Amino acid sequence: MKNFTVSFILSVFLFNTSASFSQPVSERTVPLREEAWRIAVFSFVHETCTYCPDPAGLQDWFATGDPTDKILGGGSGYGYIDGFEERMAAYGGVELIGITSPAGMPVGGTSRSWNSMEVWEYFTGLMKDDLENKGPFDGIHLAVHGSMAVAGIARPEAELARMVRRILGPEAIITVTLDLHACVDAELVADDAADAVFAVKRFPHYDATLMGQRAADVMIRALQGTYKPVVATRKPGVITPSFFQGTVRYPAREIMERARRWENREKDVYVSVNFGFAYADVPNNGASIYVVTNNDIELANHIADDMNEFFWQHREDFVFKDIYDIEKGVNKALEAVTNNETPVVIADGCDRTGGATWITHELIKQNAANFAIGTLADKELFEKIHAGNLRQGDNTGPVKVGGITDKFSGEPVKLDNAVIEFIDDRYIVLLFGNNNRIVVTPTLMQITTPQWHERVGIEFEELDIVVHKTRVHFFRGYYETGIAGENYPGTIIKIEVPGWGPADITKINYVNGGQYLYPLDMDREIGGVWDRPYIGNEDMIFQTGEGVIVTE
Repeated sequence: MKNFTVSFILSVFLFNTSASFSQPVSERTVPLREEAWRIAVFSFVHETCTYCPDPAGLQDWFATGDPTDKILGGGSGYGYIDGFEERMAAYGGVELIGITSPAGMPVGGTSRSWNSMEVWEYFTGLMKDDLENKGPFDGIHLAVHGSMAVAGIARPEAELARMVRRILGPEAIITVTLDLHACVDAELVADDAADAVFAVKRFPHYDATLMGQRAADVMIRALQGTYKPVVATRKPGVITPSFFQGTVRYPAREIMERARRWENREKDVYVSVNFGFAYADVPNNGASIYVVTNNDIELANHIADDMNEFFWQHREDFVFKDIYDIEKGVNKALEAVTNNETPVVIADGCDRTGGATWITHELIKQNAANFAIGTLADKELFEKIHAGNLRQGDNTGPVKVGGITDKFSGEPVKLDNAVIEFIDDRYIVLLFGNNNRIVVTPTLMQITTPQWHERVGIEFEELDIVVHKTRVHFFRGYYETGIAGENYPGTIIKIEVPGWGPADITKINYVNGGQYLYPLDMDREIGGVWDRPYIGNEDMIFQTGEGVIVTE
């Protein structure tokens, strides 16, 4: 298949299949010096599900802690910064300065929808003040997620990079680390933005520290004048659901392995592949590819073309499949129990707000035993039980659990008389029926390991079925440890329920760009410029909780 290289024309096209940028490091050969390099670090992280009903306001961000510049020394909670800091310490001759950043994601995490402009202006205002007051800086590292959505800002991460460039000037080196769910494009590495981008290749994500180390390597070498980062970018034109992005399995595994092969074959090459985040209705959604080389744009373009074509060739392998409806999924789970193929791990990955009761109802309907729902979000019940001063061992009397977080949550589960098996400020475990449990939390909680059950007093070995509100992260705790999955004792079952995060993304009504991506737009062929209008800030439709068409 013929490769194409086309220019990124912002005012005309929404996406390109090819765009390349040489960075302004070309004129900045910086001599070695006796004084320390001064490098700033900050983070601004959110994976925004724009279809969820509750927007993220300032109070939601404050609920997880006050803004702080104490993000170094393990204070950030993000491996990107830890890896960056560790590698810079190994180099020596570097002074790292923390820039005031949010303490974490807003309460509710990925269940929060659009961030308000107030959120954006408040935190970027703090960052600007810090950068101006604590500077000057030779470089800065931005530890971001990549799929933050802000009402009024089409590309938040690119805007952050531009903001930093304006303050630090053209000579500064700017590196960015990303989650592989980043919704990003060529604007992030435009001449007035970042110099180099490094995204994790593992999902579940456990190579964030490595990406931070790579960012440090490129930054220090660029400052010393031994590395001139140039970047080629591509947008394959494919959008994929989280359920099929696990990198321990085909096809995501093969795509990431191809990126690693390029890195191992060629010197000073870094290849990042982002899948995008299907549940953010933003104009730069879908897969993206970044190839960073040391002043070799021809090589960068060659690798980017190869990765772009390879991703496109595997587009059909990401389309909705191997997901069960509720009745069939639970029936399959009970068959696995009968055949001693336990534990059965049920992934309820479509529930983005955490309170959906569909699978719980079906388990009860089919007389399942020895199951644990980890967890159901029900803030009202959680607070009511605490307000009633109920303790471990107490009976609750008749209660209703879940079914209140959004219009897709289903009916509450009615329990005549549950026993409180465990209670603290994060979890309440309700024991009922035939050794069945529902773990109640105030907000969405993604459980990923069997060890978590011990945290709430549950003997995991006694369970036949566990249900988690998770898409792929549970693979780390179950599949990669040999507990469940192909060729293992246990069974993994993915179930599609009504919700804001369907595995079948053709159910999603995109309005800001996703409608032009495969599998929604199945007629486009790789290789040419998309004949689609660019959707900019002034044209974006920011909507909350109205875009998904999901039925029972």
